[in-house]
Amino acid sequence: MLEYKGVKIYWLGHSSFKLKDGLTIYIDPFRLEGGELADLVLVTHEHFDHFSPEDIRKVSDRHTVLVMPKECMGKLKGMEFEEVRYVLPGDKVSVRGVEIEAVPAYNVNKFRSPGVVFHPKEDGKVGYILTFKGVRIYHMGDTDFIPEMKGLKVDVALVPVSGTYVMTPEEAAEAVKEIKPELAIPMHYGSIVGSGEDAERFAELAGLRVEILKRSDP
Repeated sequence: MLEYKGVKIYWLGHSSFKLKDGLTIYIDPFRLEGGELADLVLVTHEHFDHFSPEDIRKVSDRHTVLVMPKECMGKLKGMEFEEVRYVLPGDKVSVRGVEIEAVPAYNVNKFRSPGVVFHPKEDGKVGYILTFKGVRIYHMGDTDFIPEMKGLKVDVALVPVSGTYVMTPEEAAEAVKEIKPELAIPMHYGSIVGSGEDAERFAELAGLRVEILKRSDP
């Protein structure tokens, strides 16, 4: 766990995080052993390692607010929530005092077959910029270094670094050099693909403060 300006940031493995500052917020909960009840759950896209109804159920009740891209619509079977907000890249919503901006997340050079990327832009997959208590935290989702990142102003960037489906450590370093957050935290390694060596390589190249978090219990 790391605390940044009063916000507690827990890495739960892979691309999953818990944020706490009054509210309890989960992003892409995956392979959790349980956990405290969420006020807010955000999902970046529909792939099983990011959109896991089983894990959402572990930390939610009907009062938990969900924010998900529209590609996830209709895929939460057997679960009822008072509020589910579906977003597209560029949408901005406010939930319980948290300002949430959905930003594009897609591949430009990671291919599942010739000419077909793993995360196509047209699917509407997202990352999120959350603003609460004056802190802006950017969870990039599954993405390459894309033009839409230019000009973003954030304090903390949660950055995929494992390659294969997302940025390599070298590409991730170039991305944060463009965005210039005060703090970067590597993610998307150690579970499906990638290792701690990718996180360490990113930290060597980033040119700014990087914290490699140990996996926390939820």
